Amino acid sequence: MRIRHAKSLIAALTCAAVVLPAGAAYAGSGPAPKPSERSVSKSTAPSAKGNPSSKAAEAAGVCDDAYQIGTTGYVKRNGTTIASVKQFYSPECQENYGYVWVWDSFHGTAGDYDVTTGVYSYSQDKVLGRKAWTDTTKQEFWSYGTATVQECTAAVGSVRKAGDPTPNNAASSKRC
Repeated sequence: MRIRHAKSLIAALTCAAVVLPAGAAYAGSGPAPKPSERSVSKSTAPSAKGNPSSKAAEAAGVCDDAYQIGTTGYVKRNGTTIASVKQFYSPECQENYGYVWVWDSFHGTAGDYDVTTGVYSYSQDKVLGRKAWTDTTKQEFWSYGTATVQECTAAVGSVRKAGDPTPNNAASSKRC
């Protein structure tokens, strides 16, 4: 068990019931994916859907129970989709994560590119958990975890092909 998971468990066991306003919806509230919709195997392979057990996710500290919340955003370059942006939520760690997956069609032909991802907090008006990569040819990118579960958030991501003056950006849907 990760230390972070142990701390979350201890905190959950020692805290009294949390009272939320009637009708409140927060990131991660609502139904979790059914067990049949979750990854049964603990593969470490990267995935367009987002694999919280991948090596890149582990390197970013993503809790392996994380699942996608909200709808996917799409990074477009000259009208062509080149990457997906998703937000993930971990009930165990009480964190949100940004995720960018570079599409095969771009990945296979682009050469080097720069990527950023993070979680945008609407109440703080800033990107949190931001990670950036330069001159990469990787396909899977995870932000650090953010303690934004009680806030309205969206995952944000950008991809800039070498030689382009500015990055192409996208965001997942707003989750409250």
